[in-house]
Amino acid sequence: MAELPVSFTESTRLLMGPDRFERFLHSFDEQSPVSIRLNPLKAADMAVIGGEPVPWCRNGYYLPCRPNFTMDPLLHAGCYYVQEAASMFLDEVLRQHLTASVLVHTALDMCAAPGGKSTLLRSALPPDSVLYSNEPVRLRAAILSENVAKWGYGNHYVTNAYPRDYRKSKMQFDLIVCDVPCSGEGMFRKDPATIREWSPQQVEKCWQLQRDIVCDAWACLKAGGLLIYSTCTFNTKENEENIRWMLDEFGDAEVLPVDVRPDWHITGSLLDGFHEPVYRFIPGISRSEGLFVCVVHKQGQPPVRERVRSSGDYWSKHPELRVISPLPAPQGTLPRVELDYPSAMAYLRHEALQLSPDTPRGIVEVCFLGHVLGQAKNIGTRANNLYPKEWKIKTTHIPNEYEPILRPL
Repeated sequence: MAELPVSFTESTRLLMGPDRFERFLHSFDEQSPVSIRLNPLKAADMAVIGGEPVPWCRNGYYLPCRPNFTMDPLLHAGCYYVQEAASMFLDEVLRQHLTASVLVHTALDMCAAPGGKSTLLRSALPPDSVLYSNEPVRLRAAILSENVAKWGYGNHYVTNAYPRDYRKSKMQFDLIVCDVPCSGEGMFRKDPATIREWSPQQVEKCWQLQRDIVCDAWACLKAGGLLIYSTCTFNTKENEENIRWMLDEFGDAEVLPVDVRPDWHITGSLLDGFHEPVYRFIPGISRSEGLFVCVVHKQGQPPVRERVRSSGDYWSKHPELRVISPLPAPQGTLPRVELDYPSAMAYLRHEALQLSPDTPRGIVEVCFLGHVLGQAKNIGTRANNLYPKEWKIKTTHIPNEYEPILRPL
């Protein structure tokens, strides 16, 4: 276990209380839980080998150990997403609060990279809704775009903009997720680098940035809409105190509860005198890394729901949002070629392929276990690899045999 900063230890022991804090410390001697979330669009007929359901997510599963995900072509085909279990709590929030009377036409994930919550959102939202997934940092936006493309849903756009750009655009959304940049205390067990980066000064910087982001998001939220606020940190400055500030700052804000089961071991508020329903995952208590979640409702009568317009209408009027990922290309219209495991891995390394002589000439879709990995151009003697170069696997060691994580039902 890496040494924790003294100021963090002192403040967090007071915050959690001695019993919770000791359980949190003991979690550093345990392996972090490993979990994945299946893609209903691509893996409805598949099961997780040795998987145990994540109770607050319909498609989430704990794995018995951490496999080498990079070496599984089905990950690159978008059949599942590797995601921390607490982050999947968003599914339970949506299941309870998105009902027949709370319709979502447009949704925004304001700080979306690398894409875990966005791909969950796109799977859970109505098919005819439109989701924008935004990331201000260009390199992170490219990773987000890759994961969104592999997930494979329509009406899903990736933008590379700042929250203030959305505010300036005057676009309005029924649902906004603000998984804001934070001091990362909840990731200490999983990522020791976050310990080295933590400081009281970083906490101060974060809570101020978070309020700026929320201000921009609130201006983009329709009356009757929901803002889901989350961090992966413990301290109350970035959590409860920000929620209290929202209630004071925005006269039309109210906090909504989420029903949770006692056996999920989700902790509520740790701030004295704060009585709003909030939800905190603590390693060693809940089976996850750290997370804080709060659901904030913007009171008022929601506008009449418009029909979904054509895909281009949503972003052609807002060039300042810098859309970098349009709709995924439709699959199933090209000839398909099934690859064995070594050939699939060669394809993902962006190597040329040698296809069977009876393969049609021209563009074909290459598949592994029936799931599309991408395209190739068959010219007869070989097939040119059309897998995006920026997505290629860089490892040189490939296992001799495929070790499956999923199996057909």
